[in-house]
Amino acid sequence: MRAGFARFARNRLALFGAVVLLLVLVLVVSAPLAYPNNPFQLVGKPLQPPGGAFLLGTDTLGRDVAAGIAYGSRTSMLIGLSATLAAIGIGILVGGIAGYYRGRVELVLMRVTEFFQTIPAFVLAILIVAVLSPSVPSEIIAIAAVSWPGIARLVRGEFVALGGREFVLACAGLGASDLRIIFRHLLPNCLPPIIAVGSLLIGTAILIEAGLAFLGLGDPNVMSWGLIISAGRAVLRQAWWIATFPGIAILLTVLGVNLVGDGLGEVLNPRLRNR
Repeated sequence: MRAGFARFARNRLALFGAVVLLLVLVLVVSAPLAYPNNPFQLVGKPLQPPGGAFLLGTDTLGRDVAAGIAYGSRTSMLIGLSATLAAIGIGILVGGIAGYYRGRVELVLMRVTEFFQTIPAFVLAILIVAVLSPSVPSEIIAIAAVSWPGIARLVRGEFVALGGREFVLACAGLGASDLRIIFRHLLPNCLPPIIAVGSLLIGTAILIEAGLAFLGLGDPNVMSWGLIISAGRAVLRQAWWIATFPGIAILLTVLGVNLVGDGLGEVLNPRLRNR
């Protein structure tokens, strides 16, 4: 662990990403303290520029843009983390079963995985949210549904590669059950690449959530970065700050997630440790 932290700290870009994510987490925690009022509350005149009583200005209805960004960070991180965990769980289940049992089971599960991968992810997410009705749970379900195939293919490949190793064959020869082999021997050896790839999925989930909210498919009762950008697109020339600041928040958050994911991949991948 200590050597891993040292390698991660030597990666300046990964360290920068970690600092950005730390600041986002501070914003998530401190949002109710810094802005105790409802972010949908009308607090001033519409289209006030940044500065004065409102650090980042107000939107077309007179809502505080800074408060919206603070509360929107909570929505983005909640949906991003929840959808990623759900996608990882589904991917491990499908990929693990396909990679361990092989044969017809693998054929069926991999064809289902390929079917999901042939449909454009964002289009499928829009369809799922439209069917389930816009809400935070439906967004999580939609993002998880379009994100799990990559994890499933990764886990399936790792299980196939590890299936012929001596320690796995020895466990099977000693009469160990399938569940014991999967959860005690195969899955722990697959965790490093799963963690590295899963961390990158968080950034993708945040982008998809912002896109859905921008199109009006987010929860209308929950503040989000995409909702703020959607509210400011009609007055982009007159009030540039409404769409610019939440856009910068999305950019920095996704960039931080991707940099940390790359850093974790370098730390956890033995082939990259000596780079």
